[in-house]
Amino acid sequence: MHFQDYYKILDVPRDATADEIKKSFRKLARKYHPDVSKEKNTEDRMKEINEAYAVLSDPEKRAAYDRIGQGYQGGQDFQPPPGWDAGFEFTGHGFSPSEAAEFSDFFSELFGRMGPGSTSHGGRFHARSEDHRAKVHLDLEDAFTGAVRQITLRAPRLDAHGRVSLQTRTLNVTIPKGIREGQVIRLAGQGEPGHGAAPPGDLLLEVHFHPHARMKAEGRDIHLDLPLTPWEAALGGIVPVVMPAGEIKVRIPEGAQSGEQLKVHGKGIPGNPPGDLLLHLQVVLPRADTPQARAIYEQMARELAFNPRQRS
Repeated sequence: MHFQDYYKILDVPRDATADEIKKSFRKLARKYHPDVSKEKNTEDRMKEINEAYAVLSDPEKRAAYDRIGQGYQGGQDFQPPPGWDAGFEFTGHGFSPSEAAEFSDFFSELFGRMGPGSTSHGGRFHARSEDHRAKVHLDLEDAFTGAVRQITLRAPRLDAHGRVSLQTRTLNVTIPKGIREGQVIRLAGQGEPGHGAAPPGDLLLEVHFHPHARMKAEGRDIHLDLPLTPWEAALGGIVPVVMPAGEIKVRIPEGAQSGEQLKVHGKGIPGNPPGDLLLHLQVVLPRADTPQARAIYEQMARELAFNPRQRS
């Protein structure tokens, strides 16, 4: 995927005001509109211009684009960094994936999941103001225990000069026990402020988990790699497994092998029903780095009739 330099496409500087962006767009649209232009490749050029204007004329999309676009030039290979849009507070306005697909792959990747449209609740009088949305990253441990976390959000706004600025606010958010990846926390009245007698909108926080060193969540199920000694795998036994809510004891069946999966029912993320714990077994060999360890391996080589490469 190639980076799209929207400022270059519209021929405006990066600190251009909203009026300057609009003026340049209109000038280029008159020049390249397929119905009147004599330039070559007018359809493709007009498509680029429309795409650039769709981003730079919208304070929210422009702020997001500016965040990831630093240091890139048009045509460079580009992949958005993981979690690049976390902490940005957006209104309900956006593009559905099908609408975003009319533009470049770059546009679709960045803005195709921002939401299909306003989530306002219509009504002739006192309609509720718009909901706002934001993606937040939490620790996986919070799903097991619940927590109160301080979350900082940045909302793009146009300043008095028509340039994009970011307003920051910090909220204390209660994380419910048992929350899942992709679940939404609704904060009533924390969206668009109410106008006149209209009540304010809500703030919808879409939850994602930070990468964890040991665990991975799928719904309420938890995947975890469990290292075993050769004797634990061969003889079986009970081993401890450290989980966010405390240590649990797991019975390893005799003859366990690396790559096998062991399911522990009900020990995943809490819920109704709770998820399962899926242990991926990994047999780890101790090194033969002492005379005693080497002697034990040599004895095993002499006395155990075992050839893992022999086909049965």
